[in-house]
Amino acid sequence: CMEVVTTIYPYTAWKTSFIHSAFENVAATISGAETAYRALQKTGELAPAAAEADRMNFIAFGGDGGTYDIGLQSLSGAMERGHKMVYVCYDNGAYMNTGIQRSSATPFGAHTSTAPAGTVHQGKEQDRKDLTKILVAHNIPYVGQSTPFHWKDLATKVEKALSCDGPAFLNILMPCTVGWGFPSENGMQVAKEAVETNYWPLFEVEHGVYKINKKPKQRAPLADWMKQQARFRHLFKPGNEHILEHSQQWVDAEWEKLLKLEAMTAE
Repeated sequence: CMEVVTTIYPYTAWKTSFIHSAFENVAATISGAETAYRALQKTGELAPAAAEADRMNFIAFGGDGGTYDIGLQSLSGAMERGHKMVYVCYDNGAYMNTGIQRSSATPFGAHTSTAPAGTVHQGKEQDRKDLTKILVAHNIPYVGQSTPFHWKDLATKVEKALSCDGPAFLNILMPCTVGWGFPSENGMQVAKEAVETNYWPLFEVEHGVYKINKKPKQRAPLADWMKQQARFRHLFKPGNEHILEHSQQWVDAEWEKLLKLEAMTAE
């Protein structure tokens, strides 16, 4: 989505070096650029940065479809190889730019164009993939999760990601007014409540150590958050109570796992 609004060919709003690649190979593209940069420095064709502030940053952006699904292979390879880069996943829970098709980031029960709610099925029938923990398993220096509402938390995590010596990954939940079905002016409130319900915890993992950045004092029911979104509207019809119960139980179980990981890895 960001690609479409900022780079209408042959123009771009980016005032820096910019590569527009396919969805699935952005991590391979940026890792190649980072390798070329180091190679040119080694041969003397590029001078080494005089100070840390002058160092060139390599940042990749991808949606959840291009990151969780069709780009996971190239992302995993780039992380495993240890390129000094930051990958930012713009996670709005479906392939929003191509028709609101379900991705593995789509939550259980959500209506999408390829997992519709009807008389036989009631939206997506699988829980969403936990990509953040998959990236943690690559043993990279830094992994973080945030939202645009929590701007200070997000800014801090961007700074940490850019400053670490090696690859970093940021997973940012970005509510989509079209695909999720809510008034555009409610976008930041929806992002805020995703955290307050524990659907999208704010946490970071530095060198394997988990830290939860926000623990809601009074957790809001997940159903209250879901009611604001048209993609879950069908779940509030009689007969679908079990889907709402499953969703709440899943969120609660994932939160308990996260608390245990924080306690286990505490320094």
